[in-house]
Amino acid sequence: MCYYNSVKVTQSELLRLKSIEKALAEYDFLNKPLLIGFDYQPVPVLKRVDQKHDFELVQMEWGFMPSYIKTREQADKFRMGYKKENGQWQEPILTLNAKSEELLGERKMYRDAALNRRCLVLSTGFFEWRHQFPVSKKTGKPLKTAVKYPYRIGVKNRNYFFMAGIYNPWKDESTGEYVETCSIITTAANPLMEQIHNTKKRMPNILTDDLAWDWLFGDLDEAKISEIARFQIPAKELEAYPVAKDFRQAMDPAEAFIYEDLPELEDDF
Repeated sequence: MCYYNSVKVTQSELLRLKSIEKALAEYDFLNKPLLIGFDYQPVPVLKRVDQKHDFELVQMEWGFMPSYIKTREQADKFRMGYKKENGQWQEPILTLNAKSEELLGERKMYRDAALNRRCLVLSTGFFEWRHQFPVSKKTGKPLKTAVKYPYRIGVKNRNYFFMAGIYNPWKDESTGEYVETCSIITTAANPLMEQIHNTKKRMPNILTDDLAWDWLFGDLDEAKISEIARFQIPAKELEAYPVAKDFRQAMDPAEAFIYEDLPELEDDF
């Protein structure tokens, strides 16, 4: 899944979405080398302006919050899990990502947002782990415990790109706090991401400019929503390289790192 993202856009760069260009003003939140989903941080999102082919760049809390959650206390339990009165542990519900295959289920929490509140999450690169099983020197067979190597993935020749998202406005009924919350759509991994995210084999739904336009502004029926949500950017358009295992604490999380024992990724695609 995609739980780590980065956004580092200078004020001189432009957001290009098909034929629209908008100069980036002084958005301080566009200089974040690393956004950690499990911290439920704000992320930069392109949101459609109602009834117009125009958008605004806003911050949304990463982690879609359904409307049936009424207070921040309930929200924390929803996201972190909690112990029930009978002593059993209630597992947390993760909504940082929303699977493309599950968006439009009749009883799914994402359905209304997929139909009516689609957005684009801005990214300059995301991070994912590759699991490798070292070979035992004694038996010559792979060990049961994997070694995890983090990678940074971006789009070739693009300083930033758009990931399909959905959002939901949420209000704490006890305090009046209001936020907009979002989730990044994920799809099946392409041949490159299958090698990196080689456990669950998923990837964020990175859109072309044309598909981004359609996702944000199009009058889409359910079939078209599903089609765009399942889109896979071609593997040849992505670039990926390993980063240090402590990248989350590094001054520059995107700095490349060489592991002597890490096999190269195949690029025959």
